[in-house]
Amino acid sequence: MAAGKGTRMKSRLPKVLHRLAGRALLQHVVDTAAGLNARRVVVITGHGAAEVEAGVVHPGGGLLQFVRQEPQLGTGHAVQQAVPALPDDGMVVVLSGDVPLTHTDTLRVLIEACGGDKLALLTIAFDDPTGYGRIVRDGAGAVQAIVEHKDACEAQRQIREVYSGIMAAPARLLKPWLGQLNNRNAQGEYYLTDVVKLAVAQGVPVVGHRISDALQVAGVNSPVQLAELERAYQQRVARGLMEQGVRLADPARFDLRGELRCGQDVEIDVNCIFAGEVELGEGVRIGAHCFISNARIAAGAVIHAYTHIEGGISAKDRIEVGAGALIGPYARLRPGARLGDEVHIGNFVEIKASTLARGAKANHLAYIGDSKVGERVNYGAGSITANYDGANKHTTVIEADVHIGSNCVLIAPVTIGAGGTVGGGSTITKDTAPGVLTVARATQVSLSNWKRPEKKK
Repeated sequence: MAAGKGTRMKSRLPKVLHRLAGRALLQHVVDTAAGLNARRVVVITGHGAAEVEAGVVHPGGGLLQFVRQEPQLGTGHAVQQAVPALPDDGMVVVLSGDVPLTHTDTLRVLIEACGGDKLALLTIAFDDPTGYGRIVRDGAGAVQAIVEHKDACEAQRQIREVYSGIMAAPARLLKPWLGQLNNRNAQGEYYLTDVVKLAVAQGVPVVGHRISDALQVAGVNSPVQLAELERAYQQRVARGLMEQGVRLADPARFDLRGELRCGQDVEIDVNCIFAGEVELGEGVRIGAHCFISNARIAAGAVIHAYTHIEGGISAKDRIEVGAGALIGPYARLRPGARLGDEVHIGNFVEIKASTLARGAKANHLAYIGDSKVGERVNYGAGSITANYDGANKHTTVIEADVHIGSNCVLIAPVTIGAGGTVGGGSTITKDTAPGVLTVARATQVSLSNWKRPEKKK
């Protein structure tokens, strides 16, 4: 269900598109459904429907179907809109688009509890259940009803066990129940929770699968709740990494917005952000305040503080950093950067769509774009590859053991032959032969009897 307006978010963006851990709230839920190997994921939209539908994808490329709830007349009315998309032989799991962190394993247990002939509810007990629908059981413990907070009597409000908003039911049973819902209640809405009393009246068993992990059923209704849930999620991820052996300088200052795989003895300093798919090899050290996305960093590499490594999603745009490489501080690796073993990239160096072979060095204040750099190249401060002519990108080739002096411009397409040297301040427009010194700069001129201009009074 993803049709609500989310007024308390106080945002033009539909609530379910606000991000937690780098993904839309709704995308978390869709990904969870896909993890159940669902043959169909039905998303019920309403407020901002076009934007919501454009903002979510099925991760497995399977059938993702949208239905619209217009107007929004309650949770029961929302699920009624999905009825034509529910095959009679299916099992229906109802999830909320603003409850992003339910575990797939929890839902599998709920489906097992349903068993194809029962209505199964995911429940939890809260010390303060205010606002939640209460689980009403009979003397034998069987679920008899869910009573919404606004409709509950004082005795029912003392019940601590509440409905999470997640249920599983056979479609052949759920669809007739949905057709019998009415809006005779304090809110004047069609409550999905009323299917419980309809099941009981029909003699269908209603079972409650009770969990204790509140994070799995926590919803988002305000920016404050979103921030609280983000931090709770990150702390859980950080603890999991530390239990695997990763050493975090401060787990409270760590953010993961994707997937992170770590080898042994990885060290991560404070305020680092990991996005997309990142792999850190054995003994990798990450300095403070780094951003790393869609990258593979091999064993023993050191990423110094304030380094920005931002690879792309496609294979050609992912970033590779070789074993024993030293990167930063204040370096920037852009999509397609591939650095070999023991490469050194220093402060204020930018690498884009380029390969640097083993031992190549660019230690400060440089740009290398659309280039192929050979082994042991030394690339001087202030030098750049001019790879763009205003219409097309061109390639620079710097062969092994080349020395590029400071403040040079290599205008692509151009090849610098192996073992060659380019004198500082040169602008190179033609290929150079191996082993030669190439200097291309204007003759130095000194003028005597020259007087510096004076400021007018």
